[in-house]
Amino acid sequence: MRLASLPVLMLCAAPALADAPLFILDQTRLPFDLGPGAPRNAPAKTSNSPHAAANSAASPANSASRYANSPRNPANEKRVIFTADGTVVGYYAPNGAGTLNLFTVTGKRVAYRPKGSKSLFSSEGRWCGTVADASGGGFAFGIIRDCAGLF
Repeated sequence: MRLASLPVLMLCAAPALADAPLFILDQTRLPFDLGPGAPRNAPAKTSNSPHAAANSAASPANSASRYANSPRNPANEKRVIFTADGTVVGYYAPNGAGTLNLFTVTGKRVAYRPKGSKSLFSSEGRWCGTVADASGGGFAFGIIRDCAGLF
């Protein structure tokens, strides 16, 4: 099954296919170490910048045209991002340099988590949320409402 076929399948089995729930969070209610005020999660930190080599949208390692990041890559079918109602909104793929990229189901890169950070940033470098390890492997993505619209 390809990600392109997931919208049809999501009606019957999206949560069973998905391993990364996405939920809306209130940034003001986050513990300090998960928010943008923590030094390792700050948008101003050089290694979190969208211009850092590992995070750059211009880097082939972060492009959906790279097979490892493509919605046509079967490995990404096991990295599906879904909402509470079971809607599949995208997938995630690591880039090999420690950055975790989040893509829409069509392959548009919408956010990234830099190596060493618990935070998600939009492709423009705006703080978007946090990443937690999910039970049984994978991740859970907590994002602010403004960034939810990127999916």
